[in-house]
Amino acid sequence: MKNIKRLIWLAALGLSSCKTMQQQRMTTAIPFPSFSTEGHRGGRGLMPENTIPAMYHAIDLGVTTLEMDTHVTKDQQVVVTHDDYLSPAFMLDPDGAEIPKTDSRKYAVFQMDYARLKQFDLGTKYYEAFPRQKKMKSYIPRLEELIDSVQQYIKESGKKQVFYNIETKCSPEGDGLLNPDPEAFVKLLMDVIEKKEVAPFVVIQSFDRRTLQVLHKKYPQIKTSYLIANKKSFEENIADLGFNPFILSPVYQMVNAELVKKCHDLGIKVIPWTVNTTIEITALKALNVDGIISDYPDLLLK
Repeated sequence: MKNIKRLIWLAALGLSSCKTMQQQRMTTAIPFPSFSTEGHRGGRGLMPENTIPAMYHAIDLGVTTLEMDTHVTKDQQVVVTHDDYLSPAFMLDPDGAEIPKTDSRKYAVFQMDYARLKQFDLGTKYYEAFPRQKKMKSYIPRLEELIDSVQQYIKESGKKQVFYNIETKCSPEGDGLLNPDPEAFVKLLMDVIEKKEVAPFVVIQSFDRRTLQVLHKKYPQIKTSYLIANKKSFEENIADLGFNPFILSPVYQMVNAELVKKCHDLGIKVIPWTVNTTIEITALKALNVDGIISDYPDLLLK
């Protein structure tokens, strides 16, 4: 009996080791795009932001990477949305009525259960900032649902596998009020990513370096991208982070030849945001950046 138990244990250990090795091989074997074309929030200049239809449209355009944002709800669901509070600028309440600007702070994503959050419409109200945006009734999806939908769409349409550039929307000031603490946020996010087996295709980005530091320590196989918009030097930003990220993602006005060279000398990719004109896109490509995030991904693919 002891021998049988030992054989079973060894077999289980072998299967676990094989699975781990396979995951590691997948992570290293899948090359990141040589130039990453990314639709900001799914390409919000063209479609309702951070929605599943937006991701489909971006894939149809031919992007290499789907860029999106994540929050966590009161009932611990990871959802794809940018703002801490539901925005009166482009959202309607469950009855189709406007959200008064004076009431917007009543609708913190982190303070709402997902069943309630999903009832709000983010696709039919005209959005002045993006007049080309197609209007359709839509909702804030769970990350799990979005990944399932995208992976199925790729399979059915025969499209090329895309990468996911997923931002954690959090800050020290928001801990416990607008977002979980970094450890909890990363755990919830990685639970979804690992469950859906898309880790080799994932980059996690953040302005909040704490989440990237947790990832670097606990999930070193995951690609990280440090979002910045400040007046600090390259060296100061890297020192703040504490390690070399896979990507440095600055607001595009920060990018110059010197920054690109310093990043490339250390093997760090440079992917600026949010670049919305052909002139700016052309200028950044001339600086040899490694990708561009745009509200208008169609401009990146001309």
